[in-house]
Amino acid sequence: MELRHLRYFVTVAETGNFHRAAERLNMSQPPLTVAIRNLERELGCALFTRGPRGVMLTGAGELALEHARAALRQAEHFRDAARERMAGQRGRLTVGFVGSATYAFLPLIIPLFRRRFPHVELTLEESTTATLLPAVRDRRVDVALVRLPFTRPRDVEIAVVEEDEMVAAVPAASALAMRRIIPLHDLAGFDFVNYTAISGLNATMLAACQAAGFSPHVAQEAAQVQTLLALVESGLGVALVPGRCRRQLPDGVRLVPLRDPPRLQLAIALAADSPSPLALNLRALALAHHDSFEISD
Repeated sequence: MELRHLRYFVTVAETGNFHRAAERLNMSQPPLTVAIRNLERELGCALFTRGPRGVMLTGAGELALEHARAALRQAEHFRDAARERMAGQRGRLTVGFVGSATYAFLPLIIPLFRRRFPHVELTLEESTTATLLPAVRDRRVDVALVRLPFTRPRDVEIAVVEEDEMVAAVPAASALAMRRIIPLHDLAGFDFVNYTAISGLNATMLAACQAAGFSPHVAQEAAQVQTLLALVESGLGVALVPGRCRRQLPDGVRLVPLRDPPRLQLAIALAADSPSPLALNLRALALAHHDSFEISD
């Protein structure tokens, strides 16, 4: 039994006439008549009673009509789902992200994506750049939000989606909190709370301090920005953090602009070879709204 035969049957039932049904189906009447007879032979029962003015459904035909319509609806849903999946409009998308992506990028782009693609199921996984890049390459996540700079692995495409700059995070009760702007070398004598080596911000922070003429004395390390801020609030030292973290700043921390601040970039990474259509749609949406992520503070 083929779907086209069910479609023929439903059309004949709705028109009550083989000639009108053939016109609606854009086919000649004899093949339609043969197809219905073959369907009746396959089912072992008559679906129509024939008369001079057309046809009427038998009892078996009335029951079969309900199921035939349901089968055609299911086939249409199957077709639509497959097409939407290929177009990146349906399915599951796993998004890995670094913690600092939650300050501006994710709160803006995720609601936009969910409105644009309501049938896509999103799974969000927080991690570090060093962990996320291999995960993208090995397709354990579909797309990742990572911090530049880093050594780009093979088979991973990168596109910058957010610009930012580092600022000094200092205890609110310290004299540093009263400064309007701080040259980075003025922090040389302070203890630092630094990022662990696996954090994408570690190399940026160390390079900035070295360019300012000193190597920071690291009193404590943490992988995520929010943890660094909590340690600064506890008085364990100062830190360099993305400027956008002022949106989720603890009460006991102040952010002070740096003179000639180090620049930061958040990038979206996905597999270079046959990336998920859903991942491509997220990247396209992010790039289309790139200006929304420019520094505005």
